[in-house]
Amino acid sequence: MNDSSRGLPLTRSNVDKIFPKLTPEQTRRIAARGQMRKIQIGEVLVEQGDGTVPFFVVVSDELEVVRPCGTVETLVTIHGPGEFTGEVNMLSGRRSIVRIRATKPGEVIQLNHQNVMNLLQSDTELGEIIMRAFILRRVELVASGTGDVVLIGSSNSSSTFRIKVFNAKWTSLLLYRP
Repeated sequence: MNDSSRGLPLTRSNVDKIFPKLTPEQTRRIAARGQMRKIQIGEVLVEQGDGTVPFFVVVSDELEVVRPCGTVETLVTIHGPGEFTGEVNMLSGRRSIVRIRATKPGEVIQLNHQNVMNLLQSDTELGEIIMRAFILRRVELVASGTGDVVLIGSSNSSSTFRIKVFNAKWTSLLLYRP
């Protein structure tokens, strides 16, 4: 798949690290921790706003990732065989900012949050590939104006708390339309 069919314009040239294609052996190691799932055309696997977001590896056909805004959807990317879904939100447990749906009938490997965390902690090679992709995807979403801001800081820090409260108030003002 060429870069132009992916969706959002990428600000980086290392597409192979943002959207790596797993080898059959890597896919088998992930499959051992998850479950195979058949998908149907148009089936929504993740809805924007979902709090619990599974991790998917495409086995056959493809998944489309879009960012809905009202009645308009912005194509973020299309994942083909050997590629996987997700970004940093998946690890932090934050709500999904995208919708993921099947564009063709096929199969995916599905892992729940705990199995993804176990995989990242126990398989160094896959953990590095997945974490790098998650971080670079978040950077791309923020750079394109599609992702939200990520606040990195101690949850026990008064400065972090102050920024969170300020951000929540600012967001509320932006969303309020009299």
